[in-house]
Amino acid sequence: MNEIPTRDKIKIGIKVKIVQKQDQRNGNLTEGTVKRILTSSKFHPHGIKVELDNGKIGRVQSLVA
Repeated sequence: MNEIPTRDKIKIGIKVKIVQKQDQRNGNLTEGTVKRILTSSKFHPHGIKVELDNGKIGRVQSLVA
């Protein structure tokens, strides 16, 4: 599995793939654009928590190129 991005790699306005709370067991990823960064620490083992521009909240699993 690829490495989970740290907070310094995540910027407002970039496209990311997140896992929402209800999808943590099945691993479904949601793609969207970062509106707010909710985790203040540099790293979180499950991913930095963000809010997407569509209002969905989850932990970043990967960056979309």
